[in-house]
Amino acid sequence: MRLTPAERDRLLIFTAAELARARRARGVRLNVPEASALIADTVCEAARDGARLRDALRAGQAVLGPDDVLPGVADVIGDVKVEAHFDDGTRLVVVTDPIGASLGPEGPGAVLPGPTPLPSWPDAVPLRVRNTAAVPVSVTSHFHFFEVNPRLAFDRARAYGRRLAVPAGSSVRFGPGETAVVELTAMGGDRIAYGFSGLVDGELDAPGAAEAALRRAVECGYQHVPEDAPDEDARDEDGETR
Repeated sequence: MRLTPAERDRLLIFTAAELARARRARGVRLNVPEASALIADTVCEAARDGARLRDALRAGQAVLGPDDVLPGVADVIGDVKVEAHFDDGTRLVVVTDPIGASLGPEGPGAVLPGPTPLPSWPDAVPLRVRNTAAVPVSVTSHFHFFEVNPRLAFDRARAYGRRLAVPAGSSVRFGPGETAVVELTAMGGDRIAYGFSGLVDGELDAPGAAEAALRRAVECGYQHVPEDAPDEDARDEDGETR
């Protein structure tokens, strides 16, 4: 049987989670790898059963309590991040407070609100996006928005070098035929984009990189709708703009 790297990783998580379940059933407290695997596997199985992101996240937060793990594990484990396959695609799930949450707002690992609200993204720009697909499309927080699903129609040039202006680990869902306005912020760090859809695979700010990437996107069928172009929804039956 041939398995992809992602499928092998999933089987590894499942095997470790099964070991964790067996040990917990015997009354043995779990260590960090065992607890992490069990939380991740719970999220993946909830997604596989058709749960929405919010419900899968809650399942991961509820599977273990402080009495199920060795002392200090709740402080060490931090957030558990796992890619799960939902009905509308693969999404990154970030399980915050996976063990300490059961102790209430003062438990280990709890996220306490600060004196001021989280800062906004001052460089964020709005972008109008239309999902032309017959299925929902979800985009995670740090995906290079320029390279998202080809069936999402928007001004790709305006999205180049940017990601969704949302908290890390969250996502935005576009329903079939839905039009929505999102905000994009500049990608940080070294601004090197590898992977994604393979339209850049290099330095975002290299000379000519944006123009070359846009040409590749159009050639590959990615929908690119410049903002100054007439809206297809605003055309009459004869094709004239209203």
